[in-house]
Amino acid sequence: MRRVVLLASVALIALAEACAVGPRYRRSSVGMPDGWRRPAASEDSLRSFYDSLRTSRDTLLPPGTDTARVPFAYDTTYPGPHGDSTVALRWLDLIQDSVLRRLVDTSLQENRDVRTALAVIDEFRAQYRATRGALLPELTANGQAGRNQQVFGTFGSFTYDSYRATADLSWELDLWGRLRRSTSAARSDLVARQEDRRALQLSLIGDVATAYFDLRAADLNLAIARRTLDSRRQTLALARQRLDRGLISELDVRQFEADVASPAASVADLERQVAQQENALSVLVGHNPGAIRRGRALTEMAARIPVPAGVPSALLGNRPDVRSAEATLRAATARIGVAQAAWLPTFTITGQYGTQSTEFSKWFASGTNIWQAFAGVSIPLFSQGRPGAGEQVNIARARASQARSRYEQTVLVALREVEDALVGLRTAQDRSGAQERQVIALRRALDLATMRYQNGVSSYLDVLDAQRGLFGAELALTQAERDQLVAAVQLYRAVGAGWPAAHP
Repeated sequence: MRRVVLLASVALIALAEACAVGPRYRRSSVGMPDGWRRPAASEDSLRSFYDSLRTSRDTLLPPGTDTARVPFAYDTTYPGPHGDSTVALRWLDLIQDSVLRRLVDTSLQENRDVRTALAVIDEFRAQYRATRGALLPELTANGQAGRNQQVFGTFGSFTYDSYRATADLSWELDLWGRLRRSTSAARSDLVARQEDRRALQLSLIGDVATAYFDLRAADLNLAIARRTLDSRRQTLALARQRLDRGLISELDVRQFEADVASPAASVADLERQVAQQENALSVLVGHNPGAIRRGRALTEMAARIPVPAGVPSALLGNRPDVRSAEATLRAATARIGVAQAAWLPTFTITGQYGTQSTEFSKWFASGTNIWQAFAGVSIPLFSQGRPGAGEQVNIARARASQARSRYEQTVLVALREVEDALVGLRTAQDRSGAQERQVIALRRALDLATMRYQNGVSSYLDVLDAQRGLFGAELALTQAERDQLVAAVQLYRAVGAGWPAAHP
């Protein structure tokens, strides 16, 4: 008998697998590029010039003075697009500042949006388990105790006690795959929410890194503004001494006084920026607004950026938004089968086994057993006054078509973001090198103009122009270094770079 039951169960399972309705999921054919866009011809022709800006030294300056910042070597050893396609970019290759790493780790644990995403995952995980449970038989225990009276016309009435205990079984045979398709859709929904959490974490890492780079840029600009203010105040003091000796006119002094105001205003504005950046970064890491510890200087971090010539297109498979869109497409495809199966006959097996007695003392005694077994079929004919399953199936197919288009669009956007990040990082590096050379030249020009002015060879206008040019160039260099770091963040975010603490 057991062998017959086992064979019947296997046959039902095989029949159910064969009769599952609805289309099977097939990945959308979105073509991946064999390689990324090559630099423009004009950029290739200037490549040697840009490289020389970073590597060559100014022979007119003493050794060690031909740099605008601290001399760190650029690391460009990261494999290019023709390297191993299994190589993935890691955030730790870019974020080498220990302070910034701790800030990222803290944000992934304390940020409120991350906690919300984890709670959403718990909700969909419970929903998946509930949907999966529908595949199993439903077994319930029931108990009743009471007193009954039955009247038989003129024959009088009959009163008796009744004690009943049963175990009831109900099992829907999933011949058409409705329950399995629902379970598959719920599983895909869960995967999509997990990938959404990864996308949030990836975005959070990029936001924390960008906010930290902005803070260090504001720190550097504040130091430049204060140093410039001190220098111009010294120049103003020298001009007043020359006025007292009758060497220059009051007009020169007034011009120098006006020139002091520009860095003074910048100092006040940059102090505000530093405080606001600290507050923004504090909120990102889940803390009250407050002071933030500092690590490496902006220039040092910019000089240590690994600059890849390209990345394997296979890395796009790491992007959580691409994975989430694909999981959503899987769920929508599975729900087509759910809609189709909803209008096919439903087969159920129900049964009951227990005991019933009219005397409490004989409850569960021998001879009180009761049981029943049924096999049933339910055929839908009308639903809300409408026959047929066409509209619900069409709705499910339309939603699957929408999900497919969204998935394909997500892949295209991912390709664009990688392209943008690659060209942005490459050009930001070139811009930073050119800006540094400008600062070196203007710094030397200011030294020469100051000496000539002190010796009475040139006018105060040469000094003012040199001061203004150097101040603007130093601020522009800070912006270029900041942009270079942010471009690197955009590249690592575009390829879905991994963070050790981002996958608990």
